[in-house]
Amino acid sequence: QIQLVETGGGLVQAGGSLRLSCVASGSTCRFNGMDWYRQAPGKQRELVATISAAFRTNYADSVKGRFTISRDNAKNTVYLQMNALEPEDTAVYYCHTFYDYHDYWGQGTQVTVSS
Repeated sequence: QIQLVETGGGLVQAGGSLRLSCVASGSTCRFNGMDWYRQAPGKQRELVATISAAFRTNYADSVKGRFTISRDNAKNTVYLQMNALEPEDTAVYYCHTFYDYHDYWGQGTQVTVSS
């Protein structure tokens, strides 16, 4: 069983920055790929960024150059540094991992970017 808890969301003006954190329970998390997804009102959930167990990263085109995903295995934590935020980034952000044929999701954290 894996539990994911996100923190760090909030209200920020356009052009500002936020850092999201996702703390994962379970000692095997350091061997998992970890992802950040987001879901805006009325839209489907979309993949924002991924980081593999080997620290390889990938990003959605819409956030490349602005967002950075990282992980600290000693703390079982994955981060999403979000810079140059835009109103279009407003969404609930979810941490995710896939392990032992199961998807695990956090409860989500709201990010609101005002124009």
